[in-house]
Amino acid sequence: MDEKTLYEQLGGAEGVRALVDRFYELMDQLPEAKGIRDLHPADLTGSADKLYKFLSGFLGGPPLYVNEFGHPRLRARHLPFPIGVRERDQWVLCMEKALQELVASETLRSTLASYFRRTADHMRNSDV
Repeated sequence: MDEKTLYEQLGGAEGVRALVDRFYELMDQLPEAKGIRDLHPADLTGSADKLYKFLSGFLGGPPLYVNEFGHPRLRARHLPFPIGVRERDQWVLCMEKALQELVASETLRSTLASYFRRTADHMRNSDV
């Protein structure tokens, strides 16, 4: 029996795009996410496109990010930005709210939240 990838469980391209779009809407709207929002450009279109492409491959779908930009080297790409506990927590807050709104399966939601928490923590480059 073939197990579905996380990408497929999330709804494929449409599901990943919906998650990314909602994540950035929340980042833009929530006052408690101001710190992480301020690290992004005024227009979030490019950021959303890159996250969509990254998550596509990360979750088992087409490797869109790798095909366009090469290896993600996530930590290295985030080093120019001060990412501490506050920024990590704000990013996770937005992602977990988006997951809560869009992912009906508690198991899938929990699995994705765990991956995102670990990845967000790995991006930290400051103890503040």
